[in-house]
This record gives sequence, C-alpha cells and structure tokens, in this order.
Amino acid sequence: MRDPTQRFATRVENYIKYRPGYPRQVLGILGEECALSPDWHVADVGSGTGLLTELFLGNGNLTYGVEPNDEMRRAAEALLKSYTNFTSVKGSAENTTLSDSSVEMVAAGQAFHWFNRELAKREFARILKPGGWVALIWNERRVDTPFLEAYERLLKEFSTDYDMVDHRNVTLDVLASFFSPSGHRLRSCENYQTLDFEGVKGRLLSSSYVPEPGDPRCKPMIEEVVRIFERHQDDGKVVFEYDTRVFIGRLD
Repeated sequence: MRDPTQRFATRVENYIKYRPGYPRQVLGILGEECALSPDWHVADVGSGTGLLTELFLGNGNLTYGVEPNDEMRRAAEALLKSYTNFTSVKGSAENTTLSDSSVEMVAAGQAFHWFNRELAKREFARILKPGGWVALIWNERRVDTPFLEAYERLLKEFSTDYDMVDHRNVTLDVLASFFSPSGHRLRSCENYQTLDFEGVKGRLLSSSYVPEPGDPRCKPMIEEVVRIFERHQDDGKVVFEYDTRVFIGRLD
C-alpha cells in the first residue's frame, strides 16, 4: 500500500469536480451535540481539497486546513482563497504543527481511516483546548439500489486494494477505543449526488484504489462502468446516495 498521504496526488482534478461535499445539516448536528459556534477555532485534519473546510468557513469558524499532500493542499488554497478565516497548513494528523490548546474542535472528513490512530489521538489531545471536541465524518455510499450495487461490484472487481483501505474497516470498536471512555455519539443525515456519465467516470477515478489511465486494467474498468451507467441511467443521470455519518466525542 502506497504512502496514504500521496495516494490522491494524481487525482486532484477529479476529486474537486466529482466528490460529494457535506450537507449543512452537519453544522446543525454539531451545534446540537457540542454547541459548535462561529467563534470556535477548528482544525480540519486531512482536509484535502477543502470540502469539509468550506462548511466550517461558511459557518464563520477560523479554520485550519491541515493537509500533508502538496497537490491537494494547493487546490484547497486556490478554491478557498476568498475566505479570510482560512489558514492552510502543511501538516498531518500525526504532526499538525498547530500550537498547544489552539482549537475547540478537531474534525476529519473522509480521512480518519488513513491516520495512525495512536499518534493522531496524542496529537489531537495536544492541540485541543480543555473540553474540546473531535468530529469524525464520512459520506458513506449506500449499496442498496441496483445502480449502487453494480457500482460496488465494479469496485471490488477492478480495485487495487479497496478492501484494505475501505473506511468501513473503522469499526465501532475502533472508534470506542479512540474516544474517551465516557463515550461518543453517532448522528447521520442524508446526502446525494446526481451525475451524468462524465460525473460517474470522474467520481470513479477520484478513488485512490482504482487503476488510473495508462494502467492496463483501467480500460476494461471504464468499459464496464459505461455498461453499468447505460443500464441504470434515467434521462442521462444516476444518483449516488450517501449517509453522512458524524461521530462526535471527546478524548479525555
């Protein structure tokens, strides 16, 4: 398995265009569960191109986008340059470079499964203010429609290491050992994307575990996704449905 901090370096353009963002309901959930307010400082760790970062920026939070991958971080800097409350940081979950006790919340969107959990927990505890919160967030793709079932089979057939890096490997037991013994909470909301074929193709190629153009496995994979799309499209579109899962807790 390649260095996880480099897996998306060649996929930035597709990631920007075709990955789902995060619904505004996430802010409501965080407001209800931990009283998130606009004056909080937030570290979005593993921030990538800034999909989750932008949600906090729009809420008024001074937000640090902590990202180790140069290509992803530069993309976020370009996309979020109009926000005066955005600070781009070259850092990782294990070494954010942020100051001690500098944020009220650490968040990670579609990223925690890449972290060294032991080192990340130590680092999060260092940068959080006393009583601070951690929010681990994933857009979990459903597999309960004919299209999504076929798409899942495609991934399993052509992927390089999908089963190894699937975020669903982060089980409830893993999360329970990461958060404080006093527990954590799970809240969910719905999310979706409606995509044409170019969108489906780009969504597929944004995934770090599928072969890229130039790999001999890529051409048959694209041929199969064409067949899947043609079989399931309605007026030239298909729908990716997600459950946006928000795990919220403290570390102490």
